[in-house]
Amino acid sequence: MVQKKINLKNKFLKYFPLILLYFSVLNEFDIDVSNDWLISFNLPFIIIFYWSLKDPDQIGNGLIFISGILNDVTLGYPIGISSFIYLTIIAFAAYLRNITLRPNIYKDSVVFLVAILFANSVNALILGFIFSIEINFFEIITNITFTYVLYFLFAKIFNYLKPVGA
Repeated sequence: MVQKKINLKNKFLKYFPLILLYFSVLNEFDIDVSNDWLISFNLPFIIIFYWSLKDPDQIGNGLIFISGILNDVTLGYPIGISSFIYLTIIAFAAYLRNITLRPNIYKDSVVFLVAILFANSVNALILGFIFSIEINFFEIITNITFTYVLYFLFAKIFNYLKPVGA
């Protein structure tokens, strides 16, 4: 009976990052607080970077690509933009994973900051210059700041939620 509970818990924890990723892209998961002070963060960036870095088999690249397509549909962006941005974040995580001998949350967070700066810059360039979509740079900077700060919190939570034996 105990083994069955452990297996059930492991199955749930195995699919939890994928469920959370799809939930966040389908609900435009940003937290906004009042009109004067905007607090928002990009949970998909955190999920994709963390799981691509720590356990790349947990969420496959194809499933992340599909989540990007769903995000584009939800936000009304041209199809493929978010998928491209998500795959860029995966590339940064893969690079860090391949060069790191001793994992460290602070080294990870520096590369994460560079990844989200690059991803948001490319996203703004594509949406603004190619598709002439109006870009609010203050919102982007606020989003990058809170995404970076909250990476530490979510990394701790995700470390706790790793399946047994992972």
